Amino acid sequence: MPLQNRVDPFGAIKAVADRGLLTGNRGVIHDPATRRLLTRRWTTRAWIICVCDFRGRRRQLMGPGKNGNGSWTELFFLDEVTALAAGHRPCFYCSRARAVEFAGRFARTNALIKVRAPDIDIRLHSERLAAGANPEAITPKQASTLPDGAMITVDGHPLAMRNGKALPWSFAGYGHPIDLQTTGARQIKRLTPATTCAILADGYRPVWHPSSVAPV
Repeated sequence: MPLQNRVDPFGAIKAVADRGLLTGNRGVIHDPATRRLLTRRWTTRAWIICVCDFRGRRRQLMGPGKNGNGSWTELFFLDEVTALAAGHRPCFYCSRARAVEFAGRFARTNALIKVRAPDIDIRLHSERLAAGANPEAITPKQASTLPDGAMITVDGHPLAMRNGKALPWSFAGYGHPIDLQTTGARQIKRLTPATTCAILADGYRPVWHPSSVAPV
């Protein structure tokens, strides 16, 4: 029975067997005795993205931690594109270079001279679907102009944008790209927070799962 620790682009946490490229957390949200999630889905606004392999460290998933209460709840993402859509951002500890770049682009796109991690977290938290934000309805033309790595829903199904085409998402990977102009979709919404979309448009390049194919 897989643990409930896989995050989808909506920010929901599911129990599925498929593995992802990246891990991360939202604080302690599990019971270490049962290794099950609590009713809360975060204990901090700092929703981060981490690498799975860092200095040879190993953890017991949803374990008790040093104090017996759990240090943080390990969550997993198909890739960084998925994690960003869910409202997470790079970790300043294990992924410092990417976190510094993300923060720098946040500062530039918001005309700020200096930015702290909590400033980013506060902004992202107001835009996270799992925290109550509403996805923005957009047209197929608007979707096709989103930056690479932004995610949308087409009639409720998540897809990632790349070179103006949409790649169907699943916990196992991406499907073949589709052209939104010819699908006859009834409803398209943007999943990735507006703040993150601006950072992607500014040049931040997220990590993609190997199943993704860059359409030409």
